[in-house]
Amino acid sequence: MTINFRRITVATAMLLALLVSTLMAFPIRQDKSNRPSPPGTADLTLSGKKIMIEYSRPSMRGRKIYGGLVPYDQVWRTGANEATTFKTEADLSIAGTNVPKGAYTLYTLPSANGWKLIINKQTGQWGTEYNESQDLARINMQVEQLSSPVEQFTISLTRSGMGGMIRMDWENTRAFVLFREKK
Repeated sequence: MTINFRRITVATAMLLALLVSTLMAFPIRQDKSNRPSPPGTADLTLSGKKIMIEYSRPSMRGRKIYGGLVPYDQVWRTGANEATTFKTEADLSIAGTNVPKGAYTLYTLPSANGWKLIINKQTGQWGTEYNESQDLARINMQVEQLSSPVEQFTISLTRSGMGGMIRMDWENTRAFVLFREKK
């Protein structure tokens, strides 16, 4: 019996190529929970339609946040790492602005005199890749001071009346905006 090393080598190379191409087709999911700014989600269901925000949660770690780490009057990625995603299965009215169902990216524009929520049509980008020409809307947010500091940035979706509220808490600041399903 003779062993044909050339055939074995070719077969092994073909098998390896198949294995590598299969692995590349299914990217390995990175465990994001060990990041300094771990992932967070907020979700709410209105009339059977889901609304969800996925973001990363940086911590204060003794730093000055608004007007410091997050400069005033500059677009902020609203979290850390990848861009903050906003998905809605319902057509919404956010503070009177129509937002059709779909997927978006959320940014904010913090200021010492008020905040704006930016709903951007570009999706899938890293958080610092902001394209103003893709803005769907810039919506005024209400801002209030918190009685005690919040160490880790937190976005929540809560019920409010017949609709809901997008709320962002960090350091000593809460920025929020009301929304309802548009019928």
